[in-house]
Amino acid sequence: QVQLVESGGGLVQAGGSLRLSCAASGSIFSINAMGWHRQAPGKQRELVAFITRGGSTTYSDAVKGRFTISRDDAKNTVYLQMNSLKPEDTAVYYCKTWGVLEVWGQGTQVTVSS
Repeated sequence: QVQLVESGGGLVQAGGSLRLSCAASGSIFSINAMGWHRQAPGKQRELVAFITRGGSTTYSDAVKGRFTISRDDAKNTVYLQMNSLKPEDTAVYYCKTWGVLEVWGQGTQVTVSS
């Protein structure tokens, strides 16, 4: 019912920036919030940020002040602008929806070199 297509991952130097995109299609009306999780090798998946239908945003302490989540309603797309990247940010980043159905994207690799 909902499909998520992620893009924007890649390699970046420490201190650099990347912008992740997650485009949702299908039963968009069923989505109450969208956001991003990440999972580093050998680590538990953790919440990074999310944005609600009303536009409220929430960030993990690890990324607060460096990452910004936003959306383009016309494109049904949520973005994660990642600035001042650190090697510790290296992980697979997953887009996720909350709502009638909870759907995960396939993940996109972000690698920050030191």
